[in-house]
Amino acid sequence: MVSTAAEENFKPPMIQVETKAPKLDTMPAIPAKPVRTQDSTKSSRPRKGPADATRALDITAPPTGAEPDKTAPKTAALPGMAPRSKRKTGPRKLFVLDTNVLMHDPMSLFRFEEHDVFLPMIVLEELDGHKKGMTEVARNARQASRSLDVLASGQGQDLSQGSPLNVTGHSDATGQLFFQTQALDLSLPLALPQGKADNQILGVVKALGQLHAPRDVVLVSKDINMRVKARALGLQAEDYQNDKTLEDGDLLYPGSLALPSDFWVKNGKTVESWQQGTHTFYRISGPIVPSLFINQFVFFEAPGEPSLYARVTEIRGKTAVLRTLKDFGHQKNAVWGVTARNREQNFAVNLLTDPDIDFVTLAGTAGTGKTLMALAAGLTQVLDDRRYTEIIMTRATVSVGEDIGFLPGTEEEKMGPWMGALDDNLEFLAKGDGGNSGEWGRAATNELIKSRIKIKSMNFMRGRTFMNKYVIIDEAQNLTPKQMKTLITRAGPGTKIICMGNLAQIDTPYLTEGSSGLTYAVDRFKGWAHGGHITLARGERSRLADFASDAL
Repeated sequence: MVSTAAEENFKPPMIQVETKAPKLDTMPAIPAKPVRTQDSTKSSRPRKGPADATRALDITAPPTGAEPDKTAPKTAALPGMAPRSKRKTGPRKLFVLDTNVLMHDPMSLFRFEEHDVFLPMIVLEELDGHKKGMTEVARNARQASRSLDVLASGQGQDLSQGSPLNVTGHSDATGQLFFQTQALDLSLPLALPQGKADNQILGVVKALGQLHAPRDVVLVSKDINMRVKARALGLQAEDYQNDKTLEDGDLLYPGSLALPSDFWVKNGKTVESWQQGTHTFYRISGPIVPSLFINQFVFFEAPGEPSLYARVTEIRGKTAVLRTLKDFGHQKNAVWGVTARNREQNFAVNLLTDPDIDFVTLAGTAGTGKTLMALAAGLTQVLDDRRYTEIIMTRATVSVGEDIGFLPGTEEEKMGPWMGALDDNLEFLAKGDGGNSGEWGRAATNELIKSRIKIKSMNFMRGRTFMNKYVIIDEAQNLTPKQMKTLITRAGPGTKIICMGNLAQIDTPYLTEGSSGLTYAVDRFKGWAHGGHITLARGERSRLADFASDAL
């Protein structure tokens, strides 16, 4: 019966003038023998959502020389979608890479499956110009240059005939890499200056398209204006999409699922239930089970019927086990004096306080209570339960406006201006009317609380190991997937990591909702037995903040 868990369940109330440059020797034709290609939806890592043709990943091409299927569409493999058993065929494409693609992802050379890659000479010049320094761009340029050196230094290789991309161990890249070994006949409109690097690349793409027609020659660039110019010239241009976890932010895993209104009518007779401690367990079956994930929250709300709020704890075959939740909306279950004000907040606190959950991600708009709940749960488990030794808090130091310059002081003092959210929430939690529940809480002062909270900069995280720590990563939407991996892999035994962020407030100019490190983490940890995610839907800061989030 659902009513047996009623006490513990939470109830929510242009004209072109063509001018030709002097004709030079043309480059030897690149072998364009058609081969069979893979299924347009095959991927080594199946992911939901649409993907770009340039996101080709991890597919082994069949032996070259096979006759192509003329009825098959000319399309590159689209990763990120469910694999199929049937395979389509079509000609290989020739992808011309812009410099910014290599500096964005130095492994992009090996992401085009059976298709060929071409590098204009000007791209090598630009890579050489960006290799100095300690920035991420410089590191990527050096890594790309090292990969090119290995590919070009093979014994007995004729670069004009191409270099196999799979000689470095990337067995899924079965195409070839071609360097521009001779001058090409470039012809561009007068409006495009010949000396600019971008225009030289466009000239190479146009010349290759004429040289290898009807083979598809596609420019891959992260530069929006360059793609627009290419399309204005009648050239194929694509964005490099392999860095995007999701094409559409709306496809992000929400962490919760509403059970259909006829759930009990259809499943009431087959549901098994039992009591264990303060929780009620339900074993369910039916068509809804394949859509569930471990640690996903499910809820049932219907007028006149008992509500159910539960978490998926086990999926075995065609059945799943649901466990009812602790109601943190009730004052008796308050966490450091803070109670959940809505359904999603209750889900979040259940994750934050569960010792079996090592990694929690919280997404939501401003004012949904992410920082407050994470801090309250952290203080309770550090000071009251002694489960962790201290709270470590860090965040991405990305300014909303102009940077104010260097900051004086120690590491914590430099991080101080970035931790205004921490100070605001601590001020509330330290008030007599705001909380201080429990023996330690009642006697705690601001100094005691702050002595258990360490503020660290992400710049110095490499090589560290946190043991028995409660780590909060704030503003995680501004992190790249690589930075996110660096932070999460710092976790040692007994450490819990909480990542929080608002994907609608990304301040880093080179990240989007689909390529953010927060999106990456949510998608990769989905369904892990010791990880959980919840998207907070309703703001609880104030009616002004709620209206501004929707109206502005």
